[in-house]
Amino acid sequence: MTTSTPVHHRTSSTAQAAAAGLTVFAAVMLMIAGIMGFIRGLMAVLEDDVFLTTRDYVFQFDLTSWGWIHLILGVVAIGVSAGLFVAMAWARVLGVIIAGLLMLANFLSIPYYPFWSLTLIAVNGFIIWGLCVVRREDV
Repeated sequence: MTTSTPVHHRTSSTAQAAAAGLTVFAAVMLMIAGIMGFIRGLMAVLEDDVFLTTRDYVFQFDLTSWGWIHLILGVVAIGVSAGLFVAMAWARVLGVIIAGLLMLANFLSIPYYPFWSLTLIAVNGFIIWGLCVVRREDV
């Protein structure tokens, strides 16, 4: 009968530095996306004339409703990014969820501001990547 000894995995300082760097990257990008989402929502709620409207689009919603959705998601994203700066575990999970919701909101609001929506979809994809690629024990 053989006994096995527990194997302790030791993370290198390089892996920890990379994990911290990716978490800070995701936090900064999420804060920027949140601020931009908030400003975009504010413009929509105030019925600014910068938005393009496309007729006969499958996902057609009221611009004011989208404005409130972007405002709320922007505020939540800013709060979650603050949690990421202090490396809270809940913030990583909520960061992925909020970035996914921001991606969905930007996809559905493509007819109002197409180029900006596609740009923010890509930014939120990088946020999700930055939060998911880091292992829990490296943070």
